[in-house]
Amino acid sequence: MATGHTGTLLRERRFAPFFWTQFLGAFNDNLFKNALIILIAFQGARWGADNQDVLINLAAGLFVLPFFLFSPVAGQLADKFEKSRLIRLIKLWEIAIMVLATAGLMLQNLWFLLAVLFLLGAQSSLFGPLKYGILPQHLKDEELVAGNGLIEMGTFLAILLGTILGGILIERADSGPLLVSGTVLLLAGLGYLTARAVPRAAPVAPDLTINWNLFSEISRTLRFTYGNRTVFLSIIGISWFWFFGAVMLAQFPAFTRNALGGNEYVGTLLLAAFSLGIGLGSILCDRMSGRRVELGLVPFGAIGISIFAIDLFFATPGSVEQDALMGPVAFMATDHAWRLIIDIVLLGAFGGFYIVPLYALVQQRSEPSHRSRIIAGNNVLNSLAMVLAAGFAILLLGWAGLSIAELFLVLGLINVAVAVYIFTLVPEFLMRFLIWILVNTIYRLRAEGLDHIPEEGPAVLVCNHVSYVDALIVAGSVRRPVRFVMYHRIFNIPVLSFIFRTGKAIPIAPAKEDPEMLERAYERIDEALAEGHLVCLFPEGALTSDGQMGEFRRGVERIVRRRPVPVVPLGLGGLWGSLFSRHGGRAILKLPRRFWSRIRLTAGAPLAPEAASPEALQARVAELRGDNP
Repeated sequence: MATGHTGTLLRERRFAPFFWTQFLGAFNDNLFKNALIILIAFQGARWGADNQDVLINLAAGLFVLPFFLFSPVAGQLADKFEKSRLIRLIKLWEIAIMVLATAGLMLQNLWFLLAVLFLLGAQSSLFGPLKYGILPQHLKDEELVAGNGLIEMGTFLAILLGTILGGILIERADSGPLLVSGTVLLLAGLGYLTARAVPRAAPVAPDLTINWNLFSEISRTLRFTYGNRTVFLSIIGISWFWFFGAVMLAQFPAFTRNALGGNEYVGTLLLAAFSLGIGLGSILCDRMSGRRVELGLVPFGAIGISIFAIDLFFATPGSVEQDALMGPVAFMATDHAWRLIIDIVLLGAFGGFYIVPLYALVQQRSEPSHRSRIIAGNNVLNSLAMVLAAGFAILLLGWAGLSIAELFLVLGLINVAVAVYIFTLVPEFLMRFLIWILVNTIYRLRAEGLDHIPEEGPAVLVCNHVSYVDALIVAGSVRRPVRFVMYHRIFNIPVLSFIFRTGKAIPIAPAKEDPEMLERAYERIDEALAEGHLVCLFPEGALTSDGQMGEFRRGVERIVRRRPVPVVPLGLGGLWGSLFSRHGGRAILKLPRRFWSRIRLTAGAPLAPEAASPEALQARVAELRGDNP
């Protein structure tokens, strides 16, 4: 049975109880937090608050601060102990905190409630490393994108619903505190019940000695994140997203009132549009990535974020003149409403395209024994980014005197610079983006039998050679990174050369052209296999000139004789006649005859090294390719 689709995961015990546990937790956090903020803003004077603005900002800081302080210890606990038991204990703590919250509401003591909010932040900070550390233990690699997409969708939906319900309940002046108390206790209890159904997740570092020194552990946790450069830079990318999102979302209330002339319900509408966009983008990630961690979606998401953040500036009306604040119906009747809503929805959607693959990449490429601590390091940097976001907004809005719309413009432009910088440091993101664009705009690809390719360990892939983009299609289909061996003249084609070099392709030349390059290529192939990589060859040695397969050369025999590894045959079909093939003239230097044509890639069962003769491989690849080259 197929696994990994979002609807399927929500019906399975290995994912569904955890999803609802984290959903109810995020819902409860935001319900209580927003109810407290609204209580301070509108009823604070009656409850003894002298300066509501200070208390509101203090409340926001007190909730975020524990993520910085306690995430490193939380990461250690998540690595050392069995995760489902920890989740149940944390949910019991949530019940206890909500009992304290009820007491604070009944006593009408704001300072006590602020202390409760700090405890709630501490409880959530302990859940964070478990939240992303447990997914790789319960899900397959090809399910990580779907799982992370659902978690992100659920989190933002919970934030939206909690924020709305918290405001509705507390605004009832007489019964509000009682309604909030009953609701948070109910949600905490439901969260504990769903947590009881979360399957066991074995400890990954049971011998770990817990370091309770918060500050030395913060330093050590951050060092863990530095250990893998790609993972660390992915965490920087995630932290930038939370910086960006914190600045954007914090401006919605004032933006609604001052720039759009809308009331608080219009502000809720904008928040709902953003949350809908995040959910939509997060869910579409699974479909658009072909159930794999598709790094090409990260630049795609970054581009969209910049476009729609910048367009928010241009879509904002110059001035709004009315006697009273508009409600949602009056707002939607204005000329600028739909453009603004579409911008915000698409801003959220592209945010989903950006963030979900990054989370999945961190989970997939982190050392399992340190995964929760690396995620804890991610939480530390994320919380630091959100604190800096508040200072950044204050600086530009207060000191520099920018309007909120101008702040959106600056954010969009800075996002361009940050994205370029990250993609320069990790060119794999841009390489995957170019491959993803190519495969999904020019062709409609059907891939079959890819489960024959080993999930780990070395193997040689052999494939027929129809076009200049064969390597890109294979690279865009196989879940693992692939090292390609290719004719040096193809390797040096402009633009494509960037992709090949970034993917660490191995250029090769025939002995009559460059015997030294040939020998270097064989050495590099053996090194790649020794390191456990997949290596792909095109044994024909040249593109087909008539659509028929050429004779396979004997290089594969030499490779597997020196390093005995499985050999997986691949068959490409449907590419003959495309722009990048030699059908009808030289490849590329001709007018394209078709776009979005159907192509296929089929993998066969691996051959043992001793059975991988050129003749046997050619016959098997021809069979997999089929009658349509």
